[in-house]
Amino acid sequence: MEKQRSIAFHTLGCKLNFSETSTLSRQLEKEGFLKKEFEEVADVYVINTCSVTDNADKECRQLVRRIQRKAPESLVVITGCYAQLKPKEISEIPGVNLVLGAAEKFNLGAHLKELTKGDSAKISSCDIEDVSGFNSSWSVNDRTRTFLKVQDGCDYTCSFCTIPMARGKSRSDSIANVVRNAEELATKGVKEIVLTGVNLGDFGKGPDGAKKTEENFYDLIQELDQVEGIERYRISSIEPNLLTKDIITFVAGSKKFMPHFHVPLQSGSNDILGLMRRRYKRELYAERVEIIKSLMPHCAIGVDVIVGFPSESDKHFQETFDFLHSLEVSYLHVFTYSERDNTKALEINPVVPINVRHERNKTLRNLSYMKMQHFTEQHRGQARKVLFEGHEKSGMMEGYTDNYIRITTPFRNEWANQIVDWTIG
Repeated sequence: MEKQRSIAFHTLGCKLNFSETSTLSRQLEKEGFLKKEFEEVADVYVINTCSVTDNADKECRQLVRRIQRKAPESLVVITGCYAQLKPKEISEIPGVNLVLGAAEKFNLGAHLKELTKGDSAKISSCDIEDVSGFNSSWSVNDRTRTFLKVQDGCDYTCSFCTIPMARGKSRSDSIANVVRNAEELATKGVKEIVLTGVNLGDFGKGPDGAKKTEENFYDLIQELDQVEGIERYRISSIEPNLLTKDIITFVAGSKKFMPHFHVPLQSGSNDILGLMRRRYKRELYAERVEIIKSLMPHCAIGVDVIVGFPSESDKHFQETFDFLHSLEVSYLHVFTYSERDNTKALEINPVVPINVRHERNKTLRNLSYMKMQHFTEQHRGQARKVLFEGHEKSGMMEGYTDNYIRITTPFRNEWANQIVDWTIG
């Protein structure tokens, strides 16, 4: 009788990657593989990579070296965005056996049937223009919260970004299929679904990415609101120019969509936004924040911002700082600009020194901390609903209020994966 092969997965990068890894893992278990933890010895290791930062590339190499030391006879497969962008570079990393591009990621099982430990790595990739089709994915961790992929790819051409080159054209699932997935997740006891995609607000382009269907993101959230058994939805991230007043108004009136938006800004300077090829100016961003806060004063708003973009002067950075300081936002995700091959930003000068980029990052992270402290303080003494997660860490458990304030309390088993009324202390 043939020995059951074991497989272990590791994910770098975004929530979308986590949802895809989770789906691949379930797929391979159905095909007869035994799932193992990445720290254990397995027959096959799969690393799902990211391309947003330099660090993800370095981390991938370090992980392969670790596997080589721990399990030199095992097969190593690299997939994800870095694999699509630089397949040859990855294939030359000692220990890598297979590199799968965007079109082949979900054919992993078929590739593993053909793969043996050989001398040179096999590359299975194609031009990103040829990538089409949509693969539904979701991550299931401890049943509390699931990341459900509803859209993939991007048609925008931001000058700093490699994602369109790594994931292809914007394309979406159908509303009917997303609803079916949500209903299935409800039967598994999932309480909260986070809708994820590369450019969520662009939902509605068919699986081939070629044409807009009659469906859009506003239609999707209205249908999901009707699904029984799911108690909470969050919108992971949505571009300000695609966050319409209709969407904001609907969330304000919904019992299931949480008062929480994550809206990328990237820069508070219109000059820099232009060089970044963003599709809005800071005035539009401020207007969206104002609409959200007028309808939901208690709403959490998260912001993505990039520091150290080429030609960002002290004056530009001060504009960003002052703009963010003035906005009623709750927290920031701060990214230090890093050069990516084949992006237009490489042609922009002057380059901001690395030490200046790091200083600016630190300044905005301090601002983020103050923003979150202030937001939490505004809700002190208020009763809000908290969904507690199931895992125990040093005798404590964590959960989030509807408006994304993190609550930590001593672990109580009966609260795991339950929504509890909580007065913010």
